[in-house]
Order: sequence, then C-alpha cells, then structure tokens
Amino acid sequence: MTFRTLSFFATAVLAIFISGCASTKTSNTARTAKEQMLLSNAVDQSLDKVDFTPLYDQKVYVEEKYLESIDKPYIVGSVRHRVMRAGGHIVDKADDAEIVMEVRSGGVGTDTTEAYLGTPEIALPGMLTIPEIRLAERKSQFGYSKIGMVLYDAKTRQILGEGGVAMAQSNDNNSFVMGIGPFQSGSLRGDISKAKQSSPGQSRRQLPSTVAFASRPSQSVANPSAIEFASDSKEQ
Repeated sequence: MTFRTLSFFATAVLAIFISGCASTKTSNTARTAKEQMLLSNAVDQSLDKVDFTPLYDQKVYVEEKYLESIDKPYIVGSVRHRVMRAGGHIVDKADDAEIVMEVRSGGVGTDTTEAYLGTPEIALPGMLTIPEIRLAERKSQFGYSKIGMVLYDAKTRQILGEGGVAMAQSNDNNSFVMGIGPFQSGSLRGDISKAKQSSPGQSRRQLPSTVAFASRPSQSVANPSAIEFASDSKEQ
C-alpha cells in the first residue's frame, strides 16, 4: 500500500470523526411579507373599482369609525390618496367638510389551501409505515378584501348616490413537481414583476451616502462650503 493510499484513508477517517454542521439563525416579523402584500394587493384591487371623480374640488372627510380591519391604516391611507388624486380636498374634521365618506370593512384576510397528487402516509401492522409520496403539489394563499363605502352631504346628511361594496381577491400559487420548484403564479407575482420594471428613459435617484442639510430659502447660504455633513461634524 503506497503512502498516498494511506494518506487518503487517514484523511477519510479523520473527516468522519471531526465532521460537523453549521446553521444560520434567522428571524421573521410577526406577519410574513407575503401575507401583507396579498392583503394590500386585494385592497388596491377593491379600490380600483370605485369611481372617486365626483369628489373633484370637494372638501371630504373620511369617516373611519366603522372600519375594523387588521390593515386599517393602509386602507384609510389608500382611500385618502385616491380622494386627493381625484381632485378632492381632505379635511380633518367633519364640521369642515362638504362631503362625508364612510368606509367599512366586510372582511379583509387571508386563506391557504394545499393539494397534492400522490399517496398519503400508510401505517402497516408491526409498526411499519409507508411514507407519504407527493408526485406533484400546489400550495396557494389567497387575500380577500371587501370594502363598503357611502357618501352623504355633511350639512343636510342626504346620501349622495347609492354607495356600495367593492370586493377583490389576490392570490399566490407555488407548484412543485417531483420535488422540483416552486413554479410561481398568481396576481401577487404579476404585481411584483411590474414593480421591478421601469419606464423607458426613467431616471432613478439614489439616496446619498452622506447626510447634508440646507438653510431655508429666506436664509440661503451664500457659501456652499457652509453646508455641514453629518459625517464631518466633530464633538466639542
């Protein structure tokens, strides 16, 4: 037996006894990003079905006391944003408004379904078990949003139009075939793909790596060197 062969076996035996493993510790937020994205996606789809154009040049107060939802701040903020996009003027008090918009939730949440093609785990006599075999499987998570809205005159309390409810569903699907995957599909994946794209000729401004402040216009700094960077400041 040559010295090279002896070295190989010695190295193999040594590796068996000193081998170990490493693990990486990760932490997650209380709610997964996918759950939050599914809900906000469903909310956006619901509000896409609402025509806010009658609110143009109107003082609008968004009444949220009838809205109970896990993502209430996002829903209220999205409604206010769309009112402003339509040319309406948001006011903080009902007394200052011409129109009051009441928003309510009929349900905002998620569901999960799982299906597979294969055989389930089978228990045999003698404490023997045939393990579960999945040839193909699909895991889907759905986000639902049902938002009701009504408008009325802030002075006369007369309803403006019929109001109504807007409902939408978002989904995220993950499929596996013979353990290979995931093959993803669904409205959430489509929105993420669109978000990664930029319009032709669109420039992107990145935040600077240093921090600088300028004086107010009435107190403009004549000398640009008078602007002090946080990284240049020194303790007295």
